[in-house]
Amino acid sequence: MTTGGQAQIGNVDLVKQLNSAAVYRLIDRQGPISRIQVAEHSQLAPASVTKITRQLIERGLIKEVDQQASTGGRRAISIVTETRGFNTIGVRLGRGDATLTLFDLSGKALAEEYYSLPQHTQNELENALFEAISNFKELHQRKLRELIAIAVILPGLVDPQQGVIRYMPHISVNEWPLVFNLEQKFNVASFIGHDIRCLALAEHYFGASRDCDDSILVRVHRGTGAGIIANGHIFLGCKGNVGELGHIQVDPLGERCHCGNFGCLETIAANSAIEHRVRTLLTQNYPSTLTAEDCQIDTICQAANAGDMLATEVIEHVGRHLGKAVAIAINLFNPQKVVIAGEVTQADKVLLPAVEGCINTQALKDFRDDLPVVRSEIDHHSAIGAFALVKRAMLNGLLLQRLLEA
Repeated sequence: MTTGGQAQIGNVDLVKQLNSAAVYRLIDRQGPISRIQVAEHSQLAPASVTKITRQLIERGLIKEVDQQASTGGRRAISIVTETRGFNTIGVRLGRGDATLTLFDLSGKALAEEYYSLPQHTQNELENALFEAISNFKELHQRKLRELIAIAVILPGLVDPQQGVIRYMPHISVNEWPLVFNLEQKFNVASFIGHDIRCLALAEHYFGASRDCDDSILVRVHRGTGAGIIANGHIFLGCKGNVGELGHIQVDPLGERCHCGNFGCLETIAANSAIEHRVRTLLTQNYPSTLTAEDCQIDTICQAANAGDMLATEVIEHVGRHLGKAVAIAINLFNPQKVVIAGEVTQADKVLLPAVEGCINTQALKDFRDDLPVVRSEIDHHSAIGAFALVKRAMLNGLLLQRLLEA
């Protein structure tokens, strides 16, 4: 049972975290900005803002820049965030591989390496991952200034609050406490998240949806998944995993899905499904510039862009079925923007009109009016989604407070 004194201490610590985060967030988003302006926007007392900014300056997280123009009194000094002295290692963990990227605190990629991790058990994968991180640190130690966090994104079922992986599609895991193990091994704050949800967060911070607080990102790759941003935050729910758009049934008489159902969106809108459909049509002698031997998603998109009728029809077919599922998501969440990601967006001039056609007939009029459907601006093969977790932890104060107390 928590005593009154312990609860009071906890409340004080939380207030410190929230106040520091409010100040840092304003400087990060609106800098150069004066302390007076920070106090006005945050509604914190000027003395509190002065104290917090002093702590942030001493820690090297912000710095003073040129004075602002005088408005009649003493000229105010502006402050901005300092990003070059702090580093994050972002990891995109795939099925048998990993992309490791070194970021500074602005999100600039300073170095990137690809590692093959063809491991078959949880322990083997963890050992291989940790070895890759150690190798990456040693390889780029001259670029490392202060490592403040390691973040890992991956496909599967993730509990980001507990730092536990509950399911991965290619190996058996058993309540894998990856965050705890990372922090024990590397003695640095660590985070994990689902790859598509984190891609949606990165899109919100740095990409196509940075101008809105409510958006849906849909990625077509090995399967089809979605990340939902609501009020500027990843929408997760109490169970931690939402957005399995790929398992909405769009064709009751369609192909059997690996989930056991028939006609799931993933059986149509996935790279392998697209390639399989094109090969099947080619074997039936439908005319095309494509050949069965050179029938990858990139070449299919190129052919569609060049006006190849078979490739165009296949991409439109994907767009129509994708649009059905997106229309359902729009009716549920009423977003300000829909973002489509994945290799298939190389044929966006063919794909997006097909998606929009379904939205215009199946989504509520008030929800679809002036609703942009756009191509992702984020490279979904990179580890930028992992960095987005660190960015969030700085903006909400979780990592920020840890740095101030270090």
